[in-house]
Amino acid sequence: MSNDDNDSAHSSPTNEDQSFDIDRHIRFLEMNYQLIPSFYEGQEINHLTLAYFIISGLHMLHAIDRVDREAVIDWVLSFQAHPKNEAELNNGQFYGFHGSRSSQFHSLDNEVTVPNNSHLASTYCALAILKTVGYDFSLIDSGSILKTMKHLQQPDGSFMPIHTGAEVDLRFVYCAAVISSLLDNWSGMDKEEAKNYILSCQSYDGGFGLIPGQESHGGATYCAVASLRLMGFMEDDLVFQSTSSSIIDVPLLLDWCLQRQAVDGGFQGRPNKASDTCYAFWIGGVLRMIGANKFIDQTTLREFLLTCQSKYGGFSKFPGQFPDLYHSYYGFTAFSMLQETGLNSLDVELGISSIIL
Repeated sequence: MSNDDNDSAHSSPTNEDQSFDIDRHIRFLEMNYQLIPSFYEGQEINHLTLAYFIISGLHMLHAIDRVDREAVIDWVLSFQAHPKNEAELNNGQFYGFHGSRSSQFHSLDNEVTVPNNSHLASTYCALAILKTVGYDFSLIDSGSILKTMKHLQQPDGSFMPIHTGAEVDLRFVYCAAVISSLLDNWSGMDKEEAKNYILSCQSYDGGFGLIPGQESHGGATYCAVASLRLMGFMEDDLVFQSTSSSIIDVPLLLDWCLQRQAVDGGFQGRPNKASDTCYAFWIGGVLRMIGANKFIDQTTLREFLLTCQSKYGGFSKFPGQFPDLYHSYYGFTAFSMLQETGLNSLDVELGISSIIL
């Protein structure tokens, strides 16, 4: 180990207290709610996603009263894209939510003004925030969201996040499924085609890749299983059901997921990768959705997660690093699934608290 590595270890922000420090985590989220650190300046385009981690995190920690509900609602709704008229609903664009204020600006292409696009992932985050703060979805313009979301579904059943020039993979199938579930309206996607695309992504080893033929990945596997669950294609406690009744290879999936818990107790996203806080949710959530969470070594998982808990509040990706909002939020969800005292229960498929105020 180099001297620099030694210095880094001595200045580690890890919390040596081996208990879940809920008060410190609340203060960490409150600080980020009031003023996003400069570290995130380059992620302005993801402003709504960062807010999702903060507000959903506060709700997870029973501290949603720390935010101004009406101010949050007004702010989130200000990012929704609205068609100017009925004809624009058929122009191929998606009228969901923008991810930030700058993404609402028009850009110039050969001196022609081109509108920036709203995004499926930003729409998922917007609706998750609104659900968390108790917004009445009957007041939202859901028709334009769902009607134009259909433009994003591809012939193979996958989804692009914007109407042109973007990748397609399971992340955006998941976003479309959550949007449909939260709005309680599935008219914006062809579920059968989406199901077929998801099934084509299951690999020989039981996990799912982001696209067909790609290496199995923890996040992609979560997106696949959660989407199938939300669409009604997978039963509860599937691991204990007859495998012949399942549309996916459950024994292989179970084996792949259980192999992702490493010797240090944490979960890795792929074979031969280091344990990472967020996969306690992505992989742990899959095991819970198929009814196999009792096979997790919860004691060693908890011990690993606490090595990633920062003395400043929040969680880091790896032990000894500084906390960030992404890994903090999924650290909270992991502890919720571990039934930590003082945390709201989790709707695993939606990625938000199941107890909504």
